[in-house]
Amino acid sequence: VQLQASGGGLVQAGGSLRLSCAASRRTLSNYVMGWFRQTPGREREFLAGIRWRSESAWYEDPVLGRFTISRDSAENTLYLQMNNLKLEDTATYYCAASKTYGLRSMKGWDLWGQGTLVTVSS
Repeated sequence: VQLQASGGGLVQAGGSLRLSCAASRRTLSNYVMGWFRQTPGREREFLAGIRWRSESAWYEDPVLGRFTISRDSAENTLYLQMNNLKLEDTATYYCAASKTYGLRSMKGWDLWGQGTLVTVSS
């Protein structure tokens, strides 16, 4: 599976942005997909994950209620809808794939897309 993230850009605080992650594999039903972000000098931070088959999702507290992870199986694409963006959301965002549900760190995520930069301005 190859992952291609896109959709980053510059947005004002309080605004919204939707990230996409296109997957090359035709069938993702056995995978769990997730979104992470990273700022310089810090470890990559888990944000949200979703089981492809059931759409069962889980989130980290900093984004719970503001970000929504979803997927479109017909398009083989993962999304992250980000609302009410804050300055501290500025980071490079990454999508990832795993065979394990419920992971909350980088460990166990086998495949990574390239990052897409999100900059939130005041």
